[in-house]
Amino acid sequence: VNPSAFGVVEIGMDGHALSIEEKPEKPKSNYAVPGLYFYDNRVVEIARKIQPSKRGELEITAVNEEYLEKGMLFVEKVPKGIAWFDTGTHDFLLEVRNYVRNIQSNNKCYVGCIEEIAYRKGYIDKDKVRELSRMYMTSNYGKYLMDLTENN
Repeated sequence: VNPSAFGVVEIGMDGHALSIEEKPEKPKSNYAVPGLYFYDNRVVEIARKIQPSKRGELEITAVNEEYLEKGMLFVEKVPKGIAWFDTGTHDFLLEVRNYVRNIQSNNKCYVGCIEEIAYRKGYIDKDKVRELSRMYMTSNYGKYLMDLTENN
């Protein structure tokens, strides 16, 4: 991965961000920012003040820079085994599509099946999964949900 194609963050030993740059020509680190952010309510006011960048875009990095200046920007490295894709081009979207298709085909499961996740975490029971599956019964997804309750 070419870090200069993304936002790049420099991370201190305690997880605090030391610097963050949007698409730098000479990145200060090899840590690309994948675009997964969690903010508190202050983000609304910060976002209202953002001005377009030289590229004419509102940059999320501007929000992150504001948190950085306040010493409130923390970074967590994505653990190994997690797949992340840039979906900014048609080619990248096709790459993601093929990746997901292969996982689903090889593992006989659906990626991101909210009903299955809720069921396995104990948030909903078999009856609720069956009820939800009825909306999709004419599709393989609905059949997958129904099988989930019958085989588990």
